[in-house]
Amino acid sequence: MDALNAFTALDPVMARLVAAYGPPALGSRRTGTSRFEQLAEAISYQQLAGKAAEAIWRRTRALVDGPFTPEAVLALGPGPLRGAGMSGAKTASLLDLAAKVDDGTVRLDRIGRLSDDDIVRHLIAVRGIGPWTAEMFLIFTLHRLDVWPVGDYGVRVGYAKAYGLPEVPTSRELAPLGERFRPYRTYAAWYCWRVAGTEQPT
Repeated sequence: MDALNAFTALDPVMARLVAAYGPPALGSRRTGTSRFEQLAEAISYQQLAGKAAEAIWRRTRALVDGPFTPEAVLALGPGPLRGAGMSGAKTASLLDLAAKVDDGTVRLDRIGRLSDDDIVRHLIAVRGIGPWTAEMFLIFTLHRLDVWPVGDYGVRVGYAKAYGLPEVPTSRELAPLGERFRPYRTYAAWYCWRVAGTEQPT
């Protein structure tokens, strides 16, 4: 609550949004019990509507009887993943993630020790994981408080509505506008999602 009070004091518009929407809900919406499983689920949800992505992920998860580990995914290979509904690109991405975690290129067990920027750089080494997916991992899995996902259209729309801008800002335009919310830019993003009328990303 101290962090939210400090954030509220930074900006009167955000203070009004806090009063209107209450405290931000930043718990993970992922069903996975490990960081690897949650990232795998995030890959399955990329660029898909919620129900379709949920069905594909449910079928994908059912392929593994027991913990959803890199070793289990690598043992599956591409055929069953494609059969569960994963696209070719997502199948390649999931297998690349599994391989990189398995060989130690990506250290999810220690990734929480890194800075936000280093975590993004670490994760985008995986095929098919871009800055947006890495930022959602920071927010909803690691619960980092100072993430400003300027590439998220919902955040840009919500910011424009909240501050009465005539046009939705570009990613480049939005980046400096978040500076005044440091070190609580994650909160600002969450309230922008609320104003935009969108669910927080899945």
